[in-house]
Amino acid sequence: MIGFLSKLFGGNKSDKDVKKIQPVVHQVTQHFASYASLSNDQLRNKTLEFRQRIQAHLAPTDETIASKNRQAEELPFNDLMGKDAIYQEVDKLKKDRDKKIEQVLEEILPEAFAVVKETARRFKENTEIISTATQLDRDLSVKKDYITIDGDKSIFKN
Repeated sequence: MIGFLSKLFGGNKSDKDVKKIQPVVHQVTQHFASYASLSNDQLRNKTLEFRQRIQAHLAPTDETIASKNRQAEELPFNDLMGKDAIYQEVDKLKKDRDKKIEQVLEEILPEAFAVVKETARRFKENTEIISTATQLDRDLSVKKDYITIDGDKSIFKN
């Protein structure tokens, strides 16, 4: 009887959750297949691509916020009402920025998951992964024994 009622109202919670994320899983699978052919450096640079896409998406809003803040700072000290109005606009812009962050993160989510999945696959299948060393690699290699630097190459041990 309970099974009948749950089916009548759209299935159980688990089925609904699976149905909801299935399109994202499909996108992750598509990106994952295409990332297999990338070099370690190309796969690693996907993170930089994501950062650039996020920054490009937020740039207009960030510029507007900075402009409004400068505008408020240029007002005379005793013009509190004017400053307050501008700072209220800035608060609205910051809320809008948060929504834009959420939007762009939702857009890159399948690609980011695919990068993580491909990286995990490479670590599973290899005892070490070699890529071009970055400053972060050099800094981490001092503290972490699983990262070594050999010339201009970073070696990540599994």
